[in-house]
Amino acid sequence: MGLEEITRRVAAAEAAAGRAAGSVQLIAVSKVQPAERVEAVLRAGHRLFGENYVQEAQGKWPAWRAGFPGVAVHMIGPLQSNKAKIAVELFEAIHTLDRPSLATKLAHLAQARGASPELFIQVNTGSEPQKAGVLPEGVDAFVAEARGMDLPVVGLMCIPPEGEDPAPHFAALAAMAARNGLTGLSMGMSSDFEAAIAAGATHVRVGSAIFGARDYGPRAG
Repeated sequence: MGLEEITRRVAAAEAAAGRAAGSVQLIAVSKVQPAERVEAVLRAGHRLFGENYVQEAQGKWPAWRAGFPGVAVHMIGPLQSNKAKIAVELFEAIHTLDRPSLATKLAHLAQARGASPELFIQVNTGSEPQKAGVLPEGVDAFVAEARGMDLPVVGLMCIPPEGEDPAPHFAALAAMAARNGLTGLSMGMSSDFEAAIAAGATHVRVGSAIFGARDYGPRAG
């Protein structure tokens, strides 16, 4: 499909939802993608990327940042506390704040550095036992807790349950964000980003539809 087609579809979805052009940020999810595919998207002018694995991102993005000014990389995968120090130095935003212990770790790092990436709280909208994220009933308290640590929480993130209609989950996340005064909504992936944009997404995470199918081999976490 490719970057050009996805960019066109994002713009069309913005227009269909009556939203301003450029109000949705397209995160090109470059995890486990061959370097030549990522470099092609960089050469096409795209500058916002998403990664799931800290060590993988650490191994490739410093060089690309040097060669392509203006690059921003967001952490969109689960973050282990023992990799938080690398993450806060590597990413402009982290979309997967999902537990008090990680919030405490990030707050200590922010105080030491005098800066922090922007943070999205991951919400487990389907209350799935195998999935990370704050349960819906705990969102308000966790937002308040993170704010009490002076963390820069800018929005919420979700991954709807596979096989379910994502629209109710997107609507629920938007309502949670609104009542907490949060403007960021990280939701929508290759198969459902247009529905997410209709529900108010500010960031959509699209990988395979831009780069092609991934070949999952051995990887660093």
